[in-house]
Amino acid sequence: MKDWSINLVKGLILILILFNIVFYSTDTFANQDNMNQEDIRILISKAKDAWIAQDADALAQMFTPDGEMIVPGKKWRGQAIIREEINNFAQQYSDVKIDIQRIIVENNQAAVEWYYQDTHKATGRRNQADDVIVVDFKDGLISRWREYFDTETPASKQ
Repeated sequence: MKDWSINLVKGLILILILFNIVFYSTDTFANQDNMNQEDIRILISKAKDAWIAQDADALAQMFTPDGEMIVPGKKWRGQAIIREEINNFAQQYSDVKIDIQRIIVENNQAAVEWYYQDTHKATGRRNQADDVIVVDFKDGLISRWREYFDTETPASKQ
């Protein structure tokens, strides 16, 4: 596939994700009280700070007791497992940097686009990715965190 067609497909996938967040509400979300948009933005900012600090306890406490975190190839459910996996991550990676590009909020859902970097401790390799996270909220906490990241074409940030 040509580079332009790969980028077109990636763009269409992002548009579909954002479309679903903005226009699709399940009965589960319709029956919940909506969180204040500012509270959602604050919670996302705190999650960003916890990632940067590699504070597994702080991040895990932002999730509902049965909350789930999904990254490509992995799915963790519950605060204890999320905490354990973030601790495992912190043992392997350092120097995390995150730059939030935008946040789109609709009811108890948000789409977050951020630029992410870390360093693999064993090799010193600097990793970078453009990342879109779809987040669902319940009772003022994160009930689902789903990441879609692109390590092939991230924008260069200094």
